[in-house]
Amino acid sequence: MASPRVSTEPTINEKPRRSFFGGNRNAKQPVMGTGTGNGVGQGTLGNTEAGYSHEQGHGQYPPGNGHGNGQYGGNTRQGGFTHDFKFGTWIKLHLVDLITMAAMGAIGLGVYEADPAPTRSFPVYNVDGSVAYPEFAYPYRKNIIPIYAAALIAFFVPFVFFALFQIRIRNLNVFLGTTLGLLESLITAAVFQVFHKWLIGGLRPHFLDVCKPDVSQLVQSGNGFRQIMYDRSICTGDVDDINDSLESWMSGHSTAAFAGFVYLFFYFNAQLKVMSDHRPAFWKMILTIAPLLGASLIAASLTVDEYHNWYDCVGGAVVGTLTAIVAYRKTFGALWDFRFNHIMLPRSTSLFHRTAVNGEVSTSRFSYTPQESMVQRPVAAEGGWRRDWGSAGAPSDATAMMV
Repeated sequence: MASPRVSTEPTINEKPRRSFFGGNRNAKQPVMGTGTGNGVGQGTLGNTEAGYSHEQGHGQYPPGNGHGNGQYGGNTRQGGFTHDFKFGTWIKLHLVDLITMAAMGAIGLGVYEADPAPTRSFPVYNVDGSVAYPEFAYPYRKNIIPIYAAALIAFFVPFVFFALFQIRIRNLNVFLGTTLGLLESLITAAVFQVFHKWLIGGLRPHFLDVCKPDVSQLVQSGNGFRQIMYDRSICTGDVDDINDSLESWMSGHSTAAFAGFVYLFFYFNAQLKVMSDHRPAFWKMILTIAPLLGASLIAASLTVDEYHNWYDCVGGAVVGTLTAIVAYRKTFGALWDFRFNHIMLPRSTSLFHRTAVNGEVSTSRFSYTPQESMVQRPVAAEGGWRRDWGSAGAPSDATAMMV
């Protein structure tokens, strides 16, 4: 059943002139519509969230369809970068999220600095005198990519592309919301993995080299079957290095890389419409896949410098991917449905902003109607995605553009 806010018979009045960046040259352009009245459709994404003008004029709604400040019906498709953006309002709408992120970051940092909780037993030599676990006897090396560098790369590489894509999107609210989603993915993944490091841990491949076990104690202090198991009390190495070598599970590098770059993968796919209803240029596929290559290289480098076991990297990749999926989906309208996966979901109320923004509906829900697939334009212009068309069809099904 069609949404009462949209027309069931949309048409294109004329083809808009296109600028170099894929937008329209005219400050005012015709949009889909069957009505000629001054009613402004009441939409779920308001001006603050969608970045659309709320000027009255000829729109896609017949007279009397609504009088709210919805995203449809204005003569202008979209304003400038800061159009209709109020920083104070944005802070109030997202202050709970910002406080939560700060609290989670503090918790994560505190757990990261704590000593490993479990006491692990490990063998050094077999009964025949051979090294019991040679996979934990690799020489100690520095990281190829330090952990702070991995975290910065996981944030700033996506952030730079968010900023570059604003050449076409031109919406400060969408820019901040996209960045906020990225931070939510990274912070959630980081807290998840530091709890595993602290409470579960594991031996790094260079553990025995860092431990430097006192051979003279091997006979007197053994435990377990035939007294071949020992704990860290036989270690003579640096205390901080030993603590770190007991926290192999799970990889923080891998977690951060996949939390940031899988989020960027979904962003590229949505904005460039790589998997959609038309056949895009090959370079768009390459750019979309590139973040996954970057994440996998960062994770795999940890097996080269012998800082992690392969399963530590796989565990971190799974957690980072999961948080990226959840963070992207809570920020945007879909993961794979190409009609809506570029649209940032609305928010008009919060704990610190109880009155709905611009008189919008307080529930702030997106109704997934065909015309709403164009409430925010993606970066891609191929396939008519930056024209005033709507899309029809069921999610994940064959979909046709409505002309």
